[in-house]
Amino acid sequence: MTRSAPSAASSPASRRKPNHKQFIARGGLLGLMILGGAYLLWGQKPSAEPVIVDRPAPVSMAAVSKADLNVYLNGLGTVTPLNTVTVRSRVDGELMALHFEEGQLVTSGALLAEIDPRAFQVQLQQTEAQLARDQALLTNAQQDLARYQQLLKEDSIAQQQVSTQEAQVRQYEAALKIDQAQISNVRLQLDYSRITAPIAGRIGLRNVDQGNLVRAGDPNGLAVITQTQPIAVLFDIPEDALPVVLERMRSASLPVTAFNRDQSRKLGQGQLVAVDNRINASTGMVRLKARFANADENLFPNQFVNARLLLSVARNATVIPDGAILRGVQGNYVWVIGPEQTVTARPIQTGVSDQGLTAVTAGLSLGEQVVVDGTEKLAEGKSVEIIEKAASLPASPKAP
Repeated sequence: MTRSAPSAASSPASRRKPNHKQFIARGGLLGLMILGGAYLLWGQKPSAEPVIVDRPAPVSMAAVSKADLNVYLNGLGTVTPLNTVTVRSRVDGELMALHFEEGQLVTSGALLAEIDPRAFQVQLQQTEAQLARDQALLTNAQQDLARYQQLLKEDSIAQQQVSTQEAQVRQYEAALKIDQAQISNVRLQLDYSRITAPIAGRIGLRNVDQGNLVRAGDPNGLAVITQTQPIAVLFDIPEDALPVVLERMRSASLPVTAFNRDQSRKLGQGQLVAVDNRINASTGMVRLKARFANADENLFPNQFVNARLLLSVARNATVIPDGAILRGVQGNYVWVIGPEQTVTARPIQTGVSDQGLTAVTAGLSLGEQVVVDGTEKLAEGKSVEIIEKAASLPASPKAP
């Protein structure tokens, strides 16, 4: 039996070859997939960066004004007592009693210590007895001389005997003076056994305890007394300022203020009393001395202080707060606020400073506004927003 040949439509080659409609359908599906992926990718793309707005910088300002400023000379000083005395014994003996507390304020003439007085009392009794004996001998010799002189008038004795008796009287008179001097010396030694304060001041720590033997030649002594009321401060200033200080001293007294190391606390107010007679050639400084009443005893001997000497007062000076002044390569400058709330850097020249204010000698006019706080974010022409005015300027200081 004979098979018929397969048709072309049913052959494998005819089944593998796509027709035109299938090609278009597949191309359209692929395009849709590409468009969907692109849409998903576009949706996941990060958004653009936000636009930065240049906002005004917040600052505080102060207006240029007028004030009186004190002109000072500053120097590092040392507190020095006007008098310092080492209390020593002037006689030898046992220290019987101490009548002071360490660190106590003592007055001049106050009893501080007592040395055993018995040896001096015995010496006093001996010298008084010697005086009594020589007084009796003198009285007897004077009576004999009176009799010899009467007998000489009667020509009963020789002149030589009368002269010898006169010499005997003078000898006893001299011995009597020696006895009186010895008594005075022993009484002085007896007074020295009571040690008193030679000056008023604060007594330090004792160097000898009760019961020890003390000697007059002991260099350490019993204790040291320093006068603290009043007290002095020695400080140095540059030699260039000396002519001004001398000129001011001729017309008025110069006040001196003492501050602690960091100048955060005032310790006392005094007056300049003396200028040294020579300049230190190695440092170019001259030493000044000021006296302080020190009623509250804030100043202590050998304490380091900052001395401030008031020379004069700068009247009606143009001033700004210290915080507004900045230091640059070309000198001092400030940020000036313009009429449109923009800032401009302006160089200035400064003078004296006092109480948080600095005098401006050139670069600013009265009434202009300068930035005090917030300068770290400023640039030329930048807009600012004034959020606070600087604290009111301190009152003008009075002239000394």
